[in-house]
Amino acid sequence: MRNIVIKTRFGTQNDWLQRLYRKQEVFFGGMADVPINAPQHCPGTGSTEAGKSSACQGCPNQSICASGTMSGPDPAIEEIKEKLSSVKHKILVLSGKGGVGKSTFSAHLAHGLAQDESKEVALLDVDICGPSIPKMMGLEGEQVHQSGSGWSPVYVEDNLAVMSVGFLLSSPDDAVIWRGPKKNGMIKQFLRDVDWGEVDYLIIDTPPGTSDEHLSVVQYLSVAGIDGAVIITTPQEVSLQDVRKEINFCHKVKLPIIGVVENMSGFICPKCKNESQIFPPTTGGAEKMCTDLNVSLLGKVPLDPNIGKSCDTGKSFFSEIPDSPATLSYRTIIQRIQDYCEKKKVTCFS
Repeated sequence: MRNIVIKTRFGTQNDWLQRLYRKQEVFFGGMADVPINAPQHCPGTGSTEAGKSSACQGCPNQSICASGTMSGPDPAIEEIKEKLSSVKHKILVLSGKGGVGKSTFSAHLAHGLAQDESKEVALLDVDICGPSIPKMMGLEGEQVHQSGSGWSPVYVEDNLAVMSVGFLLSSPDDAVIWRGPKKNGMIKQFLRDVDWGEVDYLIIDTPPGTSDEHLSVVQYLSVAGIDGAVIITTPQEVSLQDVRKEINFCHKVKLPIIGVVENMSGFICPKCKNESQIFPPTTGGAEKMCTDLNVSLLGKVPLDPNIGKSCDTGKSFFSEIPDSPATLSYRTIIQRIQDYCEKKKVTCFS
């Protein structure tokens, strides 16, 4: 097949992709930031040549870079660090592909952790364009309120708080049609302005992929201390190939990986107890991938129609079907996540 080269005013498509990867390295490698729409040889917004170099001619950011207003750290970072200082553990839930059960896992992880009434749990939904957490947590139609200390989250239980852009929409059917900067601004506002109080676990449900939202969350949380990421996949290769990219993203931005969860991992018949592979692991599934990439496999969650039913009704799967194979798998996975967080806390203070 003939290679097609797409040219833009700032170089080829490959040039643009290289700048995008450079932006990832910039945020987390200590170099000056390079805007995505910058020309190929951009010196970076923190450089003394910002806005003055010959490479800056024609760049839409030239005047603001030359003024120096883009240099220096974002003042919101320190505000976020202060706001989240009362949160002990921060866990990102990621997936390379949509539809693998990432939000479902986030909701059940929150419910499972909150079963310990001595723990305060918070769930933040930063899937701006596809906020499904309000539905899954039985909170559709709820609204957030603002006070002097910030936005007040919505509570499922006395020890389980939730925040989502879904609470800000007049209808759950309203589409959120925002470009990257506006979505990033919303994420920043969530991290800076939500008044969680004293929290043991903050679970952050992200959109699929490795986009602006992920860069923003990791950038802001890196100064506040983040335990790591849980990555969700299904057994088939079409999902695993995107999870490998997600793992590569985590390595690039220096985000610790708590482990991988294989969701929809076979169906166990409730009568004969035999397991059927609905999504055959043709390349060895998550287990082989984790072995190859030296990443922990936290566990496998089998398919269970009651999981989908509990999400649609907004009820806790743990309370509805406490002894199912899927529930037992979730409990094992949650315990491993807790063990990881506690071990990391001990390591940090030792």
